[in-house]
Amino acid sequence: MSLRTSVNGTVGSEAAVPPEQQNQQQQQQPPPPNAWQVIKGVLFRILIIWAISSWFRRGSTPQDPATPTGAPRPPSRNLFPRDTLMDLHIYLSEKESFTEFNSTSAVFWEQRDLVYGDWSSGANRDGCYEQYSDIQVPEGVQNNGSFYIHVFLTKSGFHPDPSQKALYRRLATLHTSRMLNKYKRRRFLKTKNLLTGETEADPEMIKRAEDFGPIEIISHWHTNLTINIVDDHTPWVQGSVPPPLDQYVKFDAVSGDYYPILYFNDYWNLQKDYIPINTSVSTLPLRVTFCPLSLWRWQLYAAQNSRSPWNFLGEELYEQSDEEQDSVKVALLETNPYLLALTITVSIVHSIFEFLAFKNDIQFWNSRQSLEGLSVRSVIFGVFQSLVVLLYILDNETNFVVQVSVGIGLLIDFWKITKVMDVKLDRQNKVAGIFPRVTVKDKSTYVASSTKVYDDMAFKYLSWILFPLLGCYAVYSLLYMEHKSWYSWVLGMLYGFLLTFGFITMTPQLFINYKMKSVAHLPWRMLTYKALNTFIDDLFAFVIKMPMMYRIGCLRDDVVFFIYLYQRWIYRVDPTRLNEFGTSGEAPTDLPAQDGPASLTNGQEVSGPPKPEEDKKKD
Repeated sequence: MSLRTSVNGTVGSEAAVPPEQQNQQQQQQPPPPNAWQVIKGVLFRILIIWAISSWFRRGSTPQDPATPTGAPRPPSRNLFPRDTLMDLHIYLSEKESFTEFNSTSAVFWEQRDLVYGDWSSGANRDGCYEQYSDIQVPEGVQNNGSFYIHVFLTKSGFHPDPSQKALYRRLATLHTSRMLNKYKRRRFLKTKNLLTGETEADPEMIKRAEDFGPIEIISHWHTNLTINIVDDHTPWVQGSVPPPLDQYVKFDAVSGDYYPILYFNDYWNLQKDYIPINTSVSTLPLRVTFCPLSLWRWQLYAAQNSRSPWNFLGEELYEQSDEEQDSVKVALLETNPYLLALTITVSIVHSIFEFLAFKNDIQFWNSRQSLEGLSVRSVIFGVFQSLVVLLYILDNETNFVVQVSVGIGLLIDFWKITKVMDVKLDRQNKVAGIFPRVTVKDKSTYVASSTKVYDDMAFKYLSWILFPLLGCYAVYSLLYMEHKSWYSWVLGMLYGFLLTFGFITMTPQLFINYKMKSVAHLPWRMLTYKALNTFIDDLFAFVIKMPMMYRIGCLRDDVVFFIYLYQRWIYRVDPTRLNEFGTSGEAPTDLPAQDGPASLTNGQEVSGPPKPEEDKKKD
């Protein structure tokens, strides 16, 4: 039995999982998301997310900007004017409410005579100051307890301790705090070789899984923390501060003015850099940086850290892996700015093409009356593929947003079934005498055409290739990979097989085109948009670091589409050929007038008196 561990996806599991098992996991699980995929997905869904967030904000009651007497509140001012001299006091404690001002062990940093709005002091002449120290970890923190940082900012000459009456002033003291450690879920996935029952997992991890169950809450630590003081003197009106800024602007209840904004900025702390805290950790490094921050940059950070519109689902349903949380940040940190700008621009174009391809695909199948030349078996196989993907991500506990996205795609595939086959409810022969029986049969336009013969022939030849490959991959997965159960093995084997060889299912349509010597029945507008997206994927697959399987997938899609283009070139549209209505694409040609009856050209009447309305109806 093996245990695959993940903290919100992956963090913390690398140290406990052997390299051999990690290789097996990489073969069994889909590749992690990369910057290109994440940016493309974010841009494609940003409009929907904005609409959802706007809808939920509508339900909240805004604060009343008026005073109890009904008069409008006057604009407030910052209690710390520009160029105010300040003292910074930072304490560390296990308690959320801090009162241990006389404890020297709680003091982490004291910095005197800071200037509010100063952007040119400090070691690097940027207004920033830094303090680094190795701190002793209390026993309670070693056992999953909380650890808090308390920041007090006072005007010079004052003290943050309220017990020192002569040195304490309420309007001259700003206090804010937050928890330094971060709790993450680590999931234990029990896997084993289904034939031998053996595992390569660490015995200690097996014991922890037995003691703590499938999910363990573990405290984690990050070395860096930035404290920003926002250089802002906007005359805010209490009750009218826009969200999410209203969470940070604190007004004094008596004077009505507001305190300077202290913002704990950990946006650039990558999830992969967090380290777990346990009883073996006696000291932890901590680097605290104090820097000024402009208003517009603070607004960007606050908007990024605000609650996602999907968080109303709860953390159990909406939980992002560490790769998903870090991917955009890593792209901003490590990607060349010009390449990043190009990526964002092309991503917008890619998203537009994706939407147009989706729209035209729906329009094509919604207006299609005849199935001549279309592979119905490929549509049915597409439903099977979508169903396998949905069951696989449900078995692997992917976050709820991904499940909904794949589920919607499966519903659209089911809808296509109703367009290519006759789906009816048989209310005479009910299942168990209660539920109507669903009957599915081929449409008459499909049965009566030669397309069905070619479609069946193509899938017969295809089965000669697919079934041996499927059998070999199933044996390989059973012998060399570890699984939670036989059900997980079936899903993992089918998912891996479809991921590797799924492109083969695109070949039946090529065979039908070859047999019919025509491509006029294909949704070329939709195929063109998808091809453009594939070419964009090709460009970035070799510019941005991506898994090799993703690059191979882009290449094989290109090969199939180029075959489609070659067929379109050799099976050109013949404008002189009559269609099923007896008309052609050529315009009628007028001949010189002759004696006698009206002349005919291409079987069409070009002269003569117009027919009466009754004769037209008879025709």
